[in-house]
Amino acid sequence: MLFALGQPVAFAGLLVAFLFALILRAYAIRITARTLGLTERGEPVSPRLREDIDPFGAVAAAIGGAGWGKTIDVDEVPRFRGRGRAAAVFAAGPLAALILSQLLFLIFRYAYPQSFALALYRPSDVLHGQFDATLGAQFLLAVAVGLLGFGLLALIPIPPLDGFGLLWTAVRRPGRGMHGYRLWLEGKNLGVVILLACCFFPLGYPLLLIPLDLIGTIFMRLWG
Repeated sequence: MLFALGQPVAFAGLLVAFLFALILRAYAIRITARTLGLTERGEPVSPRLREDIDPFGAVAAAIGGAGWGKTIDVDEVPRFRGRGRAAAVFAAGPLAALILSQLLFLIFRYAYPQSFALALYRPSDVLHGQFDATLGAQFLLAVAVGLLGFGLLALIPIPPLDGFGLLWTAVRRPGRGMHGYRLWLEGKNLGVVILLACCFFPLGYPLLLIPLDLIGTIFMRLWG
């Protein structure tokens, strides 16, 4: 996100995208859990600062361009009603961000047809603010790509990302290997260290952007 400081409007769009993604993720997770009967009906679904914002995820968003929300402990998502329901809770946040990003690309496609070639850039180009357009087009494209990056990053199966919850629920009976993987990457915070390292190095093109470009570019090309 800080790479885009040279384009203030794009920077504002990326900031809005990250904050909105955190709010959207919180609602999606809690509403899904309530709908599937995995939480009490009276439990509030509104976002909560301490439960939804991960400081390290915010740092990753600032440095690498994409961040994450507070991790969901796999032990707190009951599996007794089926692993599918538990998986739906972990998938709700990333899917909500991805769906909204595509809706914004659709709006961008028709609102700025003269600028739509910008959507053919790579996500990293937008996250770095390396594109020119009218102010409205800059802002909308930055928000769309910011949400896209948030959703795709969250699906990587490594703690503290939601993708790890999907991986954990996919295994009927997690064995020694899975427990060891969880111990090192979640319990000892090695997952956070790896993700932050991928945000910082190399400085010109952080490793974190490689999977976002590989997959995110496909999403963007769908509107070309």
